[in-house]
Amino acid sequence: MSAMRRIYCGNPDDIQSLLSRDGGERLDVDAAVSAILADVKARGDEAVLEYTRRFDGCEPDSLRVSEGEIDRALDAVGEGFTEILREAGGNIRAYHERQKRAGFIITDRPGAVIGQRVMPLKRVGIYVPGGTASYPSTVLMNAIPAKIAGVPELVMVTPAGKDGAVAPEILAAARIAGVDRIFRIGGAQAVGALAYGTQSVPRVDKIVGPGNVYVATAKRMVFGLVDIDMIAGPSEVLIIADESANPEYVAMDMLSQAEHDRLAASFLVTASEALADAVDAKVAEFMPTLPRSDIARQAIAKNSAIVLTDSVEKAIGISNRIAPEHLELCVFEPFSKLPLIADAGSVFLGNYAPEALGDYFAGPNHTLPTGGTARFSSPLSVDDFIKKSSFIYYDKDALERVHGRIIAFAEREGLRAHANSVAVRFSGDGYDA
Repeated sequence: MSAMRRIYCGNPDDIQSLLSRDGGERLDVDAAVSAILADVKARGDEAVLEYTRRFDGCEPDSLRVSEGEIDRALDAVGEGFTEILREAGGNIRAYHERQKRAGFIITDRPGAVIGQRVMPLKRVGIYVPGGTASYPSTVLMNAIPAKIAGVPELVMVTPAGKDGAVAPEILAAARIAGVDRIFRIGGAQAVGALAYGTQSVPRVDKIVGPGNVYVATAKRMVFGLVDIDMIAGPSEVLIIADESANPEYVAMDMLSQAEHDRLAASFLVTASEALADAVDAKVAEFMPTLPRSDIARQAIAKNSAIVLTDSVEKAIGISNRIAPEHLELCVFEPFSKLPLIADAGSVFLGNYAPEALGDYFAGPNHTLPTGGTARFSSPLSVDDFIKKSSFIYYDKDALERVHGRIIAFAEREGLRAHANSVAVRFSGDGYDA
């Protein structure tokens, strides 16, 4: 039985139906989130605790996670998994260290010095989904680049379970990544606490990390008061495959995205109908074996597709139109095709680089642009945790050499005070307005 819809297209313009990846539904949560944010701003911890009781079903003794709890979490996860976290963290650290940048100074004009300073943000908030799920990879991918950038304080929020406890894997990852403070809160109320500050939770300069539609909406609403990383949508993978691809690998890679969320999307683009048939059959075969098969089945049925086209080059053209979050090149000599890729969050080359490798271990960041935004945005990086400031110094002779040109420029724009602010410096004891 066929598991997936098929689209036959001869050129990239034929895939318009794939460019809208909202799963056919969006919850209108703006009013609810706006009310929560206003309440947190007005009442602080009291409001946060009230929403924690209502939405998470728990009433913690303390919002902040203690160092003792983190110590116990490390014991609970065991040395084996702790070592995996350390090794993954080391890979992530080594990759992101290459992204560090320095300021610069230019002194090529006599009497003039100009330049740029690069400074870390002072305090960053990290949202980590929790409660019924545990994503220690999210902790590593968000916290490690921030620390490499030099951020002195990382504040993490994550919802607790009904018993008030945070998943030990999340706490262990936070210790390894260098998180400074952890609070057992989630949802829009946690975003509000980070944005406005409460009696317990300090106000931050930027909020990063994924979450559900309420979290994403809250981040969008507080943007401007604080910075945010991105508004992340449902996860997606696009696999370009030729006859060299293994259909079992391709099918399972598609399902690995589909099990994320019923709104997730998995695309196979190929010129081989035989491969398409084999992958379709394997998706149907593997689907019932998954613990999250109900979620994967909805994602495959509603949002995913196999696209048949004429060549790998046309498949790449289709991919560039879609601008996927994850792109797998399961083709012969994949590095030869990499220069043709214009728009993708992260590219996985060959039959032995599954998307899960990037999710957990390889080193590049797994926080990626979704919903076609790879056309103009980039993966989370060290750059997301810095700010830049310029500086200018001119001595009197340097300014005098160019002051007439500045005055002419200002007058052309009709800004007399701008012109006068330069002219007054060369008008002697008096000032000729």
